[in-house]
Amino acid sequence: MFKRIREDIQAVKERDPAARSSIEIFFLYPGVKALRMYRRAHWFYKHNMKFIARWISQRAARKTGIEIHPGATIGRRLVIDHGHGVVIGETAEIGDDVLIYQGVTLGGTGKDVGKRHPTIGNNVMVCSGAKVLGPFKVGDNSRIAAGAVVLEEVPPNCTVVGIPAKIVRQDGQKIAPLDQIHIPDPVAQQLDALNDRINQLTEKLDEISKK
Repeated sequence: MFKRIREDIQAVKERDPAARSSIEIFFLYPGVKALRMYRRAHWFYKHNMKFIARWISQRAARKTGIEIHPGATIGRRLVIDHGHGVVIGETAEIGDDVLIYQGVTLGGTGKDVGKRHPTIGNNVMVCSGAKVLGPFKVGDNSRIAAGAVVLEEVPPNCTVVGIPAKIVRQDGQKIAPLDQIHIPDPVAQQLDALNDRINQLTEKLDEISKK
């Protein structure tokens, strides 16, 4: 337990430039507090004391704004930055060294039973407001851009953006974990292509009209 807490604090220090001290992180960071309460709730859930588990998880949601179902499986050194509005479903699985920003949902798509929430690989970044919906996997070292809606599996080492999310980068290299700005926008790229085509057609019409 104490080793996990130390790991959580160190992970925040490495990923959050605003973090100043271990005491501040332990007492004031909602993501760290939510993880502590999740682990207690998860223990009760695994021992078939599900009412107590849900009571702890709902209390955590009220205190932190982060709702983690006690049935979810979470690896080591998860960082939930800011975290308000984060929802992690019952059958979600999260690997090691994952970074999640505020407003993220790891949810299902209906009332199916069994595995219905996503599996997030190791070293994945899920940016603000992203929604990952369904029982598929997001591969290791991938990143999901802010506001993306992911509805199908993402291979390792990919960047996905848009609604629905599309892969815009896959190069087999580890992706820098904190850069949320320099991400290609496939919608803007398509609009640019359409605008170029319109300009070409307009020029052709002008040539025809002059003849």
